[in-house]
Amino acid sequence: MHSDSVDKLTRAGLNLIQQALSIFDSDLKLAVCNQRYQELFGLPDALVTPGASFEETIRFLVERGEYGDQPDPDHAVQLRVQTALAFQPHYMERRRPNGRWVSVEGAPLQQGGWVSVYTDITEIKLQEELLRTRSEELSDQVLTHAERLGLANRELAATNAALQEAKRELTEMEARTRLVTEMMPAHIAHIDPSLIYTYSNRRLSTVMPGAPSDVVGLHASVALGPVTFSRILPHIQRAMNGDPAICEITHEDSGRRIRVALTPDPGVTDLSGSVQGGVQGGGVYVLSTDITQETQARAALTQTRKRELAAQLTSGLAHDFANLLTIILGLQGKLAQMPELPPEPADLVRATQAAARRGGTLLRRIGEISGARRLRPEPTDLEVLLDDLRMMATPSLPETVRLSLSLEPGLDRMMLDQGAVQDSLLNLILNARDAIGPAGGHICVAARRVRDTWLELAVEDDGPGFSADALKRAMDPFFTTKGHNGSGLGLAMVYDQATLSGGSVRAQNRADGGARVTLRLPMRPAAPTTPVSARLVLLVEDRPELRTHIRETLVGAGHQVIEAENAADGAALAQIPEVTFILSDIQLPGDRTGLDLLCELGQTRTGLPGGLMTSLPASDPLYQRAAQQFDILTKPFDGAALDAFLVRCTLASSVAAQ
Repeated sequence: MHSDSVDKLTRAGLNLIQQALSIFDSDLKLAVCNQRYQELFGLPDALVTPGASFEETIRFLVERGEYGDQPDPDHAVQLRVQTALAFQPHYMERRRPNGRWVSVEGAPLQQGGWVSVYTDITEIKLQEELLRTRSEELSDQVLTHAERLGLANRELAATNAALQEAKRELTEMEARTRLVTEMMPAHIAHIDPSLIYTYSNRRLSTVMPGAPSDVVGLHASVALGPVTFSRILPHIQRAMNGDPAICEITHEDSGRRIRVALTPDPGVTDLSGSVQGGVQGGGVYVLSTDITQETQARAALTQTRKRELAAQLTSGLAHDFANLLTIILGLQGKLAQMPELPPEPADLVRATQAAARRGGTLLRRIGEISGARRLRPEPTDLEVLLDDLRMMATPSLPETVRLSLSLEPGLDRMMLDQGAVQDSLLNLILNARDAIGPAGGHICVAARRVRDTWLELAVEDDGPGFSADALKRAMDPFFTTKGHNGSGLGLAMVYDQATLSGGSVRAQNRADGGARVTLRLPMRPAAPTTPVSARLVLLVEDRPELRTHIRETLVGAGHQVIEAENAADGAALAQIPEVTFILSDIQLPGDRTGLDLLCELGQTRTGLPGGLMTSLPASDPLYQRAAQQFDILTKPFDGAALDAFLVRCTLASSVAAQ
């Protein structure tokens, strides 16, 4: 239906009402009125046209004597305008100059503005007067009460109408509020002072898997579970006492990180503004949010910053200390070669050499912790990773120590830094071996998923377990329980690698004896990949023995290969149209590097995929410059790593072309 038709129907309906009606907006401009409004007050057409001023209407009525004799008409007009601007509901009855009575009922609108209803109550007043004059048997007091009762009934009817409108608006507002809260990815609730849920948006189970969705009427300990409830309870009690509280907890069942904000509910206030119900007020409002991804990213960023700071602090010291150790080893080597060196000094020389070599080992480990290391997540088959781990660890274990592996069925490939994960697990296995000692025992490595949020890798042993001091300081660098045989960097390196990935490490003792160290890494499933089809690869490598090895690896994977040993030859061969991939070493003989070669080909052979390989450390400036533009394959590498590298570079080139 057109708006014009609706407007006509609305006006026709209003004109059928026997009461006068006017609606003014928040600026006190006439929005709509009915014909009865004009007739009742004898208003000119200009004052019943939309947009007419309330002030001009009042001035017209004052000057015509509608409000009786007014000594100061301007003051009378302004008094009524200011009363209207207060937008307070009211009801009044007044006698007009023509002798008729009118009731005025006014109410503000939620959208802004004012509606007034005028009713001619002359007949009611005449009946009251007739009753008073003709009922001599009724006392004046009874008649007065009857009149007051009639007035009260009319005022009550006006108030009820206003309350019904307020109730309707409140119902609509509550419906909109509930709809909004149901759509939010957070749990919003209210608990009363007895810790019973009085409101919930039914999102608790999405934030804390395993919890019930509808918790209204449940005690918080039942809805949250005993472990989660015990962690939040101190903060709830603080909020109950009037202090807002925010806490972060780890949900035991799902492993998710949850932030809980608790806001005191002051309760119902009386007319004086004071809170009813004492200190506890009306309970606590609760907002629970899943911040698992935020926490993982925050942990990774914090660890990266720690590594950068550690690198700045130790790089200069390590360089100078390494020079000193080199000098010490050189001098001690000369002493050891002196003929006819007595046994006691010879032992001192060997001890000094051993101490210097141990210092070099510590320097290398410090460099591994504090150096600028990038994570290299790649699609990883956990079964293959654990089999490789078994092969690496078994030769280092005595016959009295048994190693077993447990993998949860159905774990798909996921994105992991394979080297970092294997280093961490191998480190934990060797620590468990040392803890078990010569008596022997059992070491178990287990992998499982935790609520599709974490990959949990646990290493358990049946040795003596951690001491109280070890549990407290296990992740501290240089803390060791092995005496002079331990560096104290093993668990610190495991912690470093896990937190750099956004994960965590936890050391604990098993209930049945022994120790358990748990790594939790973010669960990031690997996207399905398809092998790269056969290609003609241009291989640019200056060392013949490496070039031969890489060519054989590529040919074994089904590719064809042409070779060059410098950037100039590579640039010329790259113009062959059939070449579909460039694999170049970063360092090449001459004044052009592999990085220069790929940058040039990016202009002459646009869209041709390529990648760089190197044995340079990640801290080398050339390595860092190349890594800003191209993916890098670090030597040494095997066929699987080379295949994955080709796939990765090809996909990156396709995305860039789009």
